[in-house]
Amino acid sequence: MTKPLAICVFCSSSSRIDPRHRDLAAEAGAELARRGHSLVSGGAQVSCMGAVARAARAGGARTTGVIPEGLVSVEISDEDNDELVITSDMRTRKGEMDRRSDAFLILPGGIGTLEELFEVWTARVLAMHEKPVVILDPTGVYDPLRELMVSLTEQGFARAGIWDAIGWTTTVAEAFDLLERAQPRIEFSPEDYAETQL
Repeated sequence: MTKPLAICVFCSSSSRIDPRHRDLAAEAGAELARRGHSLVSGGAQVSCMGAVARAARAGGARTTGVIPEGLVSVEISDEDNDELVITSDMRTRKGEMDRRSDAFLILPGGIGTLEELFEVWTARVLAMHEKPVVILDPTGVYDPLRELMVSLTEQGFARAGIWDAIGWTTTVAEAFDLLERAQPRIEFSPEDYAETQL
């Protein structure tokens, strides 16, 4: 049996997105609960953030929301979380989410989600943590991003090892399989940094 994980889900809080993205978030929350994991999320009850937390709780999972004080009223904090942590700012929020998590699942989202993705992806490339990082993108929202990262790798701005630090999936089951699987340890040395950037 897989050890229960505290899985951090980064996703959208936008109300303007296609409803299928909220459905995906709900499906991810339900699968998280079915597999016996707990949820760490951005602490809002709107859009995908709310959908993933509600579905996780409906399945019996413990949910922890982490939200900065300045967004409590803007994003409408999810008071139904088992634990709601209010931080002083966004940087503290991300640090608290990282600290409380064993793995990271990234759903389609905007610039906030991308910032969170790149922070945990970069830290894993630099061997600053060994927590799994998995993107779940069944509709191709991140296809241009993937193409950009391939181009940056081909041009030498990023090293090929960045792909060892992340999983890129299109189904909920595959995403959770990867989150539960021990990913290869990322080896990083000063020579790697001198030769090429991330």
